[in-house]
Amino acid sequence: QLQLVESGGGLVQPGGSLRLSCAASGFTLDDYDIGWFRQAPGKEREGVGCISSRTLYTNSVVGRFTISRDNALNTVYLQMNSTKPEGTAVYYCAANPGRLLFRLCVPSAYHYWGQGTQVTVSS
Repeated sequence: QLQLVESGGGLVQPGGSLRLSCAASGFTLDDYDIGWFRQAPGKEREGVGCISSRTLYTNSVVGRFTISRDNALNTVYLQMNSTKPEGTAVYYCAANPGRLLFRLCVPSAYHYWGQGTQVTVSS
């Protein structure tokens, strides 16, 4: 059973940092492309950043967010620094088989999804 389990969400003050984790089971993370997405109330789900053979970020998080893999732990992380209130959303990790040189960082490009974790950026 392929599964992605997110953790690390919660309340963070603007400008603060938070690290989200996405633990994979039932498959080897290193064999999959991984994406982080978020969806705010009333908004479309959008890509935050995606890693295939390379890592890409949406412009709004460049320089503030970092995605990394720990293949030994079969886990991917989203390090969120300098958070902003507009970053409040449910954050999802997603995976798709195969490591491509490039994969569009859009929801339709990913098949397996975690359940999401709430991130609230507020004073």
